[in-house]
Amino acid sequence: MSTQGSVTADRPAARLPGGGQTARGGVALGLATALLATVGVWLTWRVFVDTAAGQRVDQAVFEGARYGQNALWRVAEPVLEVVSVPFIALVLVAAVLIAVVRRRWGLAAQVVLLMGGANLTTQVLKKFVLDRPDLGVTSVYPNALPSGHTTAAASVAAAFLFVVPPRARPWAAVLGAAYTAATGVSTLVGNWHRPSDAVAAILVVLAWSGVACALAATSRRRPVAASVRGATPGSRTGPRPTTSGVVGGLLALVALGAAVPAGVALQALWTSEGPLSTQRELLVAYAGGALGVVATSCLAFAVMLTVRQAAGRSG
Repeated sequence: MSTQGSVTADRPAARLPGGGQTARGGVALGLATALLATVGVWLTWRVFVDTAAGQRVDQAVFEGARYGQNALWRVAEPVLEVVSVPFIALVLVAAVLIAVVRRRWGLAAQVVLLMGGANLTTQVLKKFVLDRPDLGVTSVYPNALPSGHTTAAASVAAAFLFVVPPRARPWAAVLGAAYTAATGVSTLVGNWHRPSDAVAAILVVLAWSGVACALAATSRRRPVAASVRGATPGSRTGPRPTTSGVVGGLLALVALGAAVPAGVALQALWTSEGPLSTQRELLVAYAGGALGVVATSCLAFAVMLTVRQAAGRSG
C-alpha cells in the first residue's frame, strides 16, 4: 500500500469552514420571513377589512364571482371537498412518516410545528383576534380572514416541500403553489371567501414556514470535508443551486405576471366613484382578486423554497 493511500485512510475528515455562519444566516432569513409574512397578514386585514374602501373592493370580487359560477363550480367544488380535518390529519401523519423514514427526527418536529401552528393560528385570528367592523359597505358578516380551507391547502403543500428530498423541493414548490392557488381561487368561485381571506391564509403559512426553517437551520448538520476520494471542500450536497434558483425565479416571474394586472384592477376600482355594481366592474374585480391570490401563492412558495434551501438539511 502506498504512503499516500495510508495517509488518506487514516486522516480524519476536516470540517468545512463557515458552517456556523451559514446556520446563523438560515435562522435570520427564516425569522425575517416569518416577521414580514406576519406584517403582511395584518396589512391585508387592515386594508381590505378594516377600511370602507377595502371592504368595497373585496365585496365587488365576492359579487363578481356569481358570473359563470355554475360552470366554474363544477371544477372548484372537488378541489374544496378534499380539504377537511381528516385530510389535514392524514397528510400530517404521512409527512411525519416520510421524515421518520428519512431518519430526520428534527424534520418531523418542524412539519408538526408548521401545520399545527398555521391551522391553529388561522382559527385563533379569525375567531378571537381579528374582527370585521360594520362600515356600512356590506351586510354585517362575521370575520372570515384568514381562510381555513386555503390555510389547510397551503400548509399541506408546505409540509411536503419540507419533507421531500432536497432535489425534489423545486418541483414540490411548483406543485404546492399551483394547489394552493387552485384552492384559494376555488373559495372565491364558491362565494366562500373574499380574496383578502385567501391571501392572509397563504401569508400565515409562509410565516410558520419561516419559523420552521429557522428551526431547521439551528439543527443543521455541519458540512464535513470528504476524503480524497470524496467531495472536495467546494462541492455541495443536495440540489444544484441553479435548479432551485431557476424554479424559484420562474415562480417569482409568474407571481409578477399575475400581480401586475391584479394591481391595475385594484387601482381602477379603488379610485372609482360610487358603488361597484356594473357587470364590467364586478368582472374586473373578480379577475383581479383571483390573480391576486395566484400571485401571492406563487411568490410565497418561491420565498419558501429559497428559505428552505438556505436552512439546509435538518438533523
